[in-house]
Amino acid sequence: MSEHENCHVDPVEKPLDENALAQSEAAFLGVSGMGCPTCATRVRNGLLNLKGVLYADVYLQNGVAAVAYDPQQVTTKGLMTAVFESGNDGRHEYRARLMQTMPASEAFTAH
Repeated sequence: MSEHENCHVDPVEKPLDENALAQSEAAFLGVSGMGCPTCATRVRNGLLNLKGVLYADVYLQNGVAAVAYDPQQVTTKGLMTAVFESGNDGRHEYRARLMQTMPASEAFTAH
C-alpha cells in the first residue's frame, strides 16, 4: 500500500467576496509537514473552513499559505491552529509560523 493511497481530499470551494476582501488582512504562513498536493489541499481546506477566512491558497513547493481574513472574526493564532488541526488525524502533522501580515488590498489583486 502506497504512502498516499486513500489520501484523497476534495477541495473546499468558497465564493470570494471582493468587497470583504478589500477590507481584510492578509497573512503569510510558513507551513511544515506537507509532503504532497493532498497535504496542501488539506491545509487549504482547514483554513477555508474557518469563519472569517475569505481566501486561502497553499503553495506546497514553497511551504507557504497565503490567507485573506477578517481580523474581527479570526486571529493569526486561529489560522495557525487551523493548519495544525487540518493534519490532526494521526498520520499528518502540520505546523505553521506567521511570516508576515499586511492589508489584503496590498497582497491580493482581484481575480
